[in-house]
Amino acid sequence: MFPRASAVNLRTFRTFGVAADDSVVALVVVFVDADVDAGASGDFNPIHYRDDVAMSVGLEGVLAHGMLTMGLAVAPVTVWLGDRGFVSSFQVRFTKPVYVPAESSVIVAVSVSLAKVDEPAAGSATLALSVTTRDGTTVLGKAFVVVSPR
Repeated sequence: MFPRASAVNLRTFRTFGVAADDSVVALVVVFVDADVDAGASGDFNPIHYRDDVAMSVGLEGVLAHGMLTMGLAVAPVTVWLGDRGFVSSFQVRFTKPVYVPAESSVIVAVSVSLAKVDEPAAGSATLALSVTTRDGTTVLGKAFVVVSPR
């Protein structure tokens, strides 16, 4: 699924009903192997796996791929959804990079809340994602997932 992703730890795992205002909150701890992720994405830009190159172009260090960040953000939704439905739409705006420490890991927290019910279609739900790093930096903005029943 994701390169060396630990586990998706669902802190609060409540289902939402069509008329309910429940939420799913998750904490995703990721040990990113940037070389493996580069291979999976096909993006071998060295800023994604070499600190020296990333720093030489003015970055703080290696950056996680945007697709990896998006995948991690939606993972708690797909785990929670299971076979009951599917993601019919997913959109985000990249607001800040996710820096991956060379000798350590990065923690990305994902909070999911119910934004709309029966929009854009009957039976669907729009979920709003809040995606931040441990220090509170928002890394994805305007992040919305539309889920639909099977």
